Amino acid sequence: MVNLIKKDIRLGVHPLFLIMPFLTGALMFIPGWVYFVVILYFCWITIPNMFNQLRSQNDLMFTSMMPVTKRDIVKARVFVVAGLETAHIVVALIFGLISSRIYPDSMTYLFFPPNLGFFGLCFAMLAIFNLVFIPMYYKTAYKFGMALLASTVAATLFAGITQWLGIVNSGMNRIFYGTEANHVAFQAYMLIAGIVIFFAFTAVAYRMAVKRFLQVEIQ
Repeated sequence: MVNLIKKDIRLGVHPLFLIMPFLTGALMFIPGWVYFVVILYFCWITIPNMFNQLRSQNDLMFTSMMPVTKRDIVKARVFVVAGLETAHIVVALIFGLISSRIYPDSMTYLFFPPNLGFFGLCFAMLAIFNLVFIPMYYKTAYKFGMALLASTVAATLFAGITQWLGIVNSGMNRIFYGTEANHVAFQAYMLIAGIVIFFAFTAVAYRMAVKRFLQVEIQ
């Protein structure tokens, strides 16, 4: 299992994408920006380049010749994807908390401020991405274009709808933009809920992917 993870990283993850969390996370220092975009860069840049690199390396055929099960092949790939996603959010969260200390408390945010509740939504957004992308990809374990399109649209729609509700809905506005103690506590609960959703959806996506990959005939 560990060797499969190392293989996926070496063949599919260019060193640039290991530092991408820090490059995109630095965008959290832009005051009042659409911070969802910081996380969506993972879907727009890292995933297509990673899976295209694996396909160009004929990774599927190479891995099928190894003494490993299809279940472990899927598990290793999901582990790498989820690990990179977590790195993007954790780095962005750290930079976001620093950013919130740099700028004055009186600053008015149109879009979600970089608080704990927002990052809970980021975890939920990537959970939706995984739930769509991973099972769709493992219908063939080779073609990823439609899976990437569908999952990116789903994640972007989630971000757009929740951001719109945060602006126009007074209840959500108070929850996600508030700085009072009760609001901060609720934002912390939202972060925990987002993490739980992320791991639950990713686990479901993994199980669905295994069932589909078992039906794939590798040629």
